[in-house]
Amino acid sequence: MARSSDARARGEAIERATEVWLQAQGLQSVDRNQHAKGGELDLVMREGETLAFIEVRHRRDCRHGHPLETVNVTKQRRLIQAARFYLLRKGLSCPCRFDVVGVTGTPPQLEFTWVRAAFDAF
Repeated sequence: MARSSDARARGEAIERATEVWLQAQGLQSVDRNQHAKGGELDLVMREGETLAFIEVRHRRDCRHGHPLETVNVTKQRRLIQAARFYLLRKGLSCPCRFDVVGVTGTPPQLEFTWVRAAFDAF
């Protein structure tokens, strides 16, 4: 049980650090950890008029591949479904995109790789 809570706390810390980093890049926070049918939205942020659904993926190092590589088609579909549910629940109709941020390292030495519009809703 301790390992699960440690991993959860570590994940939350990575997401918070990513949110702060994205704010420094000019995005505005809207929501965090939004659970919806079939998935969870890590970060929901706004850049101008566009709502960005941001998936945060972390690995300590790239020995087994970069964290960006872990967002496969199945994960994309879950994120799209969660985003549609989020928009419906909030009554929003606005331009949207799906971003992925790959984070490597351990706090406080984190490196961020941000891919805007990493995939489209299909």
